Amino acid sequence: MNKVVTLALLSLGLLLSAEALADRTLLNVSYDPTRELYKEFNQLFIKHWKDKTGEDIEIQQSHGGGGKQTRAVIEGLQADVVTLALPYDIDQIHEKAGLLPKDWQTKLPHDSIPYTSTIVFLVRKGNPKAIKNWDDLVKEGISIVTPNPKTSGGARYNYLAAWRFAEKKTGSEAGAKDFLTKLFKNVPVLDSGARGSTTTFVEREIGDVLITWENEAHLVLKEFGADNYEVVTPPFSILAETPVAVVEKVAKKNGTTDLATDYLNYLYTTEAQDIIAKNYYRPTDKEVAAKYAKQFPTLELVTVKDLGGWATVQKKHFSDDGIFDQLLAGNK
Repeated sequence: MNKVVTLALLSLGLLLSAEALADRTLLNVSYDPTRELYKEFNQLFIKHWKDKTGEDIEIQQSHGGGGKQTRAVIEGLQADVVTLALPYDIDQIHEKAGLLPKDWQTKLPHDSIPYTSTIVFLVRKGNPKAIKNWDDLVKEGISIVTPNPKTSGGARYNYLAAWRFAEKKTGSEAGAKDFLTKLFKNVPVLDSGARGSTTTFVEREIGDVLITWENEAHLVLKEFGADNYEVVTPPFSILAETPVAVVEKVAKKNGTTDLATDYLNYLYTTEAQDIIAKNYYRPTDKEVAAKYAKQFPTLELVTVKDLGGWATVQKKHFSDDGIFDQLLAGNK
């Protein structure tokens, strides 16, 4: 490093070692509520990579509604890896930007899904509105907080769990439409992502119930106190499959392919799966899952595959003028 550069860096308080200047950075673009999980996992991986290779690395995180994050990557956000809310999002990165191969799900175990989740309810302490199941949400006088399915992957899971519950209960698609119309009539605000909805419910104190990820609900208990909120796990919900992938063209351009690949593979290790479970995501490792079984209630879960797969579901429900748009129009 020449003296001029050294003096300039010193004047800015930015003097780094020559080795540090050569370190690589990995960008993980993720959905809304995974901030805490990856903050903890990244520290574990940084140590693992240093022990394995001797290289110091930096990992940056980007979070937001899953749909918004997907569009950002398609439009040029330089993600080395994506850890998103639903497989359809990563399919879109392939189809619209060609940044990874069509068969991206074959690259890692369990169809590139290292952990799963489900959708639960968060209510205020004492559950004053006695909310136990989905049909309680359509009662008069219930105020619901949920994100917008147009921008949030978690919100699409919320919607589809309610849709399938209503289909089973009423025996018809018309009955499900009526049910969802009533449900969204009880939603005063649609935030763009799950964390925004949490802020609306907890900090702005809007709503009687928050429909949210299981892990997000437990994070609220941890951060804001179990004396203020309760988690209600309905007997029926949806399997939320949360995939990961290397954004191969970006990683190749950035010279991070080896780092990105190892980063995602490391999510499947026992150490990482333990962190995943501690953060209330459901681990795919059977031994770790058994260790934490008491914190994950057993419930009946519909899958998106049961509903026809993401391509069908997206077109039917969430495309422009799809059923969701029709529901909102009917409530105006």
